[in-house]
Amino acid sequence: QVQLVESGGGLVQAGGSLRLSCVASGSIGRINAMDWYRQAPGKQRELVAVITTGGSTNYADSVKGRFAISRDNAKNTVYLQMNSLKPEDTGVYYCHADMGWRGLYWGQGTQVTVSS
Repeated sequence: QVQLVESGGGLVQAGGSLRLSCVASGSIGRINAMDWYRQAPGKQRELVAVITTGGSTNYADSVKGRFAISRDNAKNTVYLQMNSLKPEDTGVYYCHADMGWRGLYWGQGTQVTVSS
C-alpha cells in the first residue's frame, strides 16, 4: 500500500509564504514525476507544478516566479515553496505521484487559505 501525506498548509496573509511537504511511504519502488495540484471552492482541480525524477520542473502560468517545487528522492518527499501568496491561491493542495506500474497516487490534501 502506498500513502502520500501532505503537510504545511494553513492561513497566511497576502504576500506571505508557506512551504508544503508531501512524503510517500509504503511499497513505493521508483517514483517518476511528482506534482502539486490545487482545487479552489467551486472550481476544477488544476495542475500547479511538476517535477521529474531528474529535477526538471514546470509551472502553471499563474504561479511562475512565486512558487518553487523541489524533491528529495532519498526521502521520497516533494516540496512546494509558495511565496508572494495571493488570495486566489486559496484552495486545497494535493500531492500526486506517478509510480510507474504501481500506479498513480493522490494525497488527502492540505488547506491553504490566503487572506487579503
